[in-house]
Amino acid sequence: MAVYTPVSADDLAGFLAAYDVGEAVSFKGIAEGVENSNFLVETTRGRFFLTLYEKRVAEGDLPWFLALMGHLAAKGLPVPGPIADRVGVHLQRLNGRPACMIEFLPGVSVNEATPAQAHAVGAALAQMHRAAEDFTAVRPNTLGPDAWAPLAARCDGRLGEIDAALPGLVDAGLAATAQWPAGLPMATIHADLFPDNVLLLDGKVTGLIDFYFACTDARAYDVAVTHGAWCFSGDGRQFFPERAAALMAGYASVIALTPVERAALPLLAAGAALRFTLTRGYDWINTPADALVTRKDPMAFARRMAWYLAADAEMMGE
Repeated sequence: MAVYTPVSADDLAGFLAAYDVGEAVSFKGIAEGVENSNFLVETTRGRFFLTLYEKRVAEGDLPWFLALMGHLAAKGLPVPGPIADRVGVHLQRLNGRPACMIEFLPGVSVNEATPAQAHAVGAALAQMHRAAEDFTAVRPNTLGPDAWAPLAARCDGRLGEIDAALPGLVDAGLAATAQWPAGLPMATIHADLFPDNVLLLDGKVTGLIDFYFACTDARAYDVAVTHGAWCFSGDGRQFFPERAAALMAGYASVIALTPVERAALPLLAAGAALRFTLTRGYDWINTPADALVTRKDPMAFARRMAWYLAADAEMMGE
């Protein structure tokens, strides 16, 4: 989450007039993340998120994302559904950007998860995969392996400005993931289930949010993304085996990965870490100086990638 496109009080009032949600009481921009402009809106009838879609989110993909969120919410998962206006339309425009009102869910994101929280997240991820089994619409993973080398090239040789070791680490990751696992079971995946995209309350997952990288891909890749997001210190220097074991046990309590999936996990996780290293590196180089946004250190995931390249399936927490 971030703010690239400002919204004034008058802008917001005009936007809300199309909805049956009451009048604005307060609203504020949310600086976390790097993808979209996000605001927390409180009205006379409740709380909502307002998202203006920026950067990598293609407008043509938005109906797919919103349909997925609505599908999962209807299945009873803790996923915020999109809010329709008075004539049933979900996707709008505001200040030149596609925009949508989203349900507000209670809960808080954690910075350092306990094993119990990691277990809950693993189970919630598997429940999401189960609930999406009858969501038949397909969206390719536009940030999958085919995108990594071109994205590295788009960094224009400047990754070394972030850290002198980063170009070599990226080269090692690209070489290692050139032989990407094929034929793994597919699913509709979240692909970005980081701690700031999960809300917890009293030990339970109360919100799975920010589905704007969701796609159709190997379900084990989604497990690998989540593993990297939850099982290390924020800077990627320390691995927490207790969290990893709990996360994997939580997933296995709902879905049992196949032996082939388990064997592929270290390489899948290295690829996931490379993906976030590259997108963070690109954003670090290209984020506007005046944007209300928190830049994220790509080295945090380059270090994870190096760990995964030396790991085996047992070290993942199986």
